[in-house]
Amino acid sequence: MKVAVIGCTHAGTAAVKELASQQDVEITVYERNDNVSFLSCGIALHVGGVVKHAESLFYSSPSELAELGAEMRLKHDVLEIDSERQTIVAKNLMTGEVVHDTYDKLIMTTGSWPIIPMLPGIELNQIELCKNYHHAQTIIEKATDAERITVVGAGYIGAELVEAFEAYGKDVTFIDSADRILNKYLDRSFTDVIERKLTDRGIRLELGQTVQSFKGENGAVTHVVTDKGTFETDLVILCVGFRPSTELLKGQVDMLPNGAIIVDDYMRTSNPNIFAAGDSCAVYYNPARTHAYIPLATNAVRMGTLIGKNLRAPKIRYQGTQGTSGLRLYDLNIASTGLTEEAAPLFGLEVSSTTVTDAYRPEFMPTAEDVQLKLVFETATHRVVGAQIISKVDLTQAMNTLSVAIQNDMTLEELAFVDFFFQPHYNKPWNLLNQAALQAMNERQSARV
Repeated sequence: MKVAVIGCTHAGTAAVKELASQQDVEITVYERNDNVSFLSCGIALHVGGVVKHAESLFYSSPSELAELGAEMRLKHDVLEIDSERQTIVAKNLMTGEVVHDTYDKLIMTTGSWPIIPMLPGIELNQIELCKNYHHAQTIIEKATDAERITVVGAGYIGAELVEAFEAYGKDVTFIDSADRILNKYLDRSFTDVIERKLTDRGIRLELGQTVQSFKGENGAVTHVVTDKGTFETDLVILCVGFRPSTELLKGQVDMLPNGAIIVDDYMRTSNPNIFAAGDSCAVYYNPARTHAYIPLATNAVRMGTLIGKNLRAPKIRYQGTQGTSGLRLYDLNIASTGLTEEAAPLFGLEVSSTTVTDAYRPEFMPTAEDVQLKLVFETATHRVVGAQIISKVDLTQAMNTLSVAIQNDMTLEELAFVDFFFQPHYNKPWNLLNQAALQAMNERQSARV
């Protein structure tokens, strides 16, 4: 069987590793870059000096995949895919040679690319993206001499970058069109805590405003202009989101309106000879019971591995995702899973919530830091659909537990009495998750009285 893999970051690497152990599979990988498997979530750690060498953010290499038996065509840009004839046209970016190839099965793992707003001045120097290895190197190089740095886009990557730049003594401005940071992951009571932390460190939050243009001198950016003000800057990092890189298959397989490829439980597209995984795909989002675009490395490696297991025949189904994610900013440990209370109505869900703020372990212990935990649940059924946590002590694994609860459609009543251990070093007799579910049940009971 002749298998072509287009793109080789997380999903592609996972698929190749899984397929390489199988007999009678001829794997050819087409990759635009000269590397594979770069963990872009580690860029801020590299910028901040936690990770000294960007090279350590790779967990595989072209040579490793080649040793497993894959033909690695690096620095090759795929120009055309004909799904009816099952052919590929690619260009060798080093020699200019045009390559023609065929396949029996195609694996589309082209990932995503940062959204670049087409604004006046966007072509100026010192306006950078944050996605791959080469971006990481460029940011490090240019941030060294920049005194004023502006980060546009207040998601996880943006938040981590502003922390890293502030730690290096830079004058940092953080801009987003939403009225609060991290609004896709956390509700307001959580983002309020984080915003106070950032402003206390001197980071300027310019929220609820839209970038309209960039101004510069001598070809380099000097100002960011929004609908509410103008901000001096020496360097701009754009972190405004990602869109799936799926133009090659447009009109050939089913997609969401944003271009994300729709796959079934076995990673098959609407074309039986084409599989897809990772950031190029829509995934089944369990809390909302629909497909959604949730680009995460964790989804990508699972999906890529499943392609390898299901390429010949459907054997192991994808169980969907909760979009579980975590973040550390300064001394705050933050994580979330599933829907926020604010986002739930966008999926047609009527939800309620409860928030517990309590010491994470008995007060008789030498220290007992407070933790804030929020549960979001369907009002009518009590099905748990989301959760968030923030504390100085690391309790983020609670979100992995609640991810399992959401995946298995657990209700408040079930979560309230699930068996968790107690040990004073770690928790209280009523585990925080039990406690939150019990509190939600009592609040619902009181509301009905």
